[in-house]
Amino acid sequence: MKATYQRYILNFKRPSGTSRGVMISKETWFIVLKENDQIGIGECGLLKGLSVDDRDGYEDKLIWVCNNIDLGYEKLRDELMEWPSIQFGLEMAFKSLSAQSPFSLFPSAFTKGFDCININGLVWMGDEAFMRRQIKEKIEAGFDCIKLKIGAIDFKAELDILKSIRKEFSVSDIELRVDANGAFKPNEALEKLNLLSEYSLHSIEQPIQPKQFNAMAELCENTPLPIALDEELIGVFDVKTKLRLLEKIKPQYIILKPSLIGGYRGSSEWIDISESLNIKWWITSALESNIGLNAIAQWTYTLKNTMPQGLGTGGLFTNNFDSPLTVKNGTLQYDINKTWNFNLSK
Repeated sequence: MKATYQRYILNFKRPSGTSRGVMISKETWFIVLKENDQIGIGECGLLKGLSVDDRDGYEDKLIWVCNNIDLGYEKLRDELMEWPSIQFGLEMAFKSLSAQSPFSLFPSAFTKGFDCININGLVWMGDEAFMRRQIKEKIEAGFDCIKLKIGAIDFKAELDILKSIRKEFSVSDIELRVDANGAFKPNEALEKLNLLSEYSLHSIEQPIQPKQFNAMAELCENTPLPIALDEELIGVFDVKTKLRLLEKIKPQYIILKPSLIGGYRGSSEWIDISESLNIKWWITSALESNIGLNAIAQWTYTLKNTMPQGLGTGGLFTNNFDSPLTVKNGTLQYDINKTWNFNLSK
């Protein structure tokens, strides 16, 4: 078996804002395996400023993986515990290598074009006019679940946007989720959640910064609005530590980004623990290319979670890879009439 890796820069169609700043491009890495005439492709979805493995030595670790590929996935995985995006890229590549097609990792009614995955429409931060325009576009595109990034513009303006949506669309028309990306201070968070709860929101993601366990536990206990942990899960590798974290905080939901928490296996551990504690969950991509999004979406479909998933990021980039993944009427679909074009020289 031969393994190679390559860096690739994804360029956003338009600057995309979160409370951590505005992104115009996103670095990602690919591992390609070749054995006989089979090929396996995996994406290491590093997310700058958020991935726990966004640190010195990343490329050196990829070189080490490629040089030691004959050790096999299980042994390599143990060595990659603290490099979750590489761990997932490798897991994806081995799954791709053993598949009938490098892009058909989990054959199902989804990959045959018979079924789809409900997803939320993502509204990025920006000035009020920009956010309102995005909301209108998502509703016109058939989404009945919209997720808004909040915490970067004036909070009152964000409340006004939510108020205007609710004036026109009831809870039965549109499900609203918000994602604060840790923007609130602990001493102001509960007051802000009370104000947000007036607009019948489904949930809020990560209202305060992670690693403030007592403050987050108190918030989850007293919140008028369901809280979903997101960044809180990043950098937690041990199963016992995962259990202690969820038992301590007791969130209403957790959100799983496989590239940030150790792939299918790392995500499955979180799912098993959360279900044992009656905590609900959903899956979200983390700005991967269509290669990583495809691997996440196909796996997500097998889990049979009927909540809208966060898998609508494939159309954000100018130089994404052509694929059968299509967003239509608020769902992610696999159009069998479209083909893959994995070309790293784009």
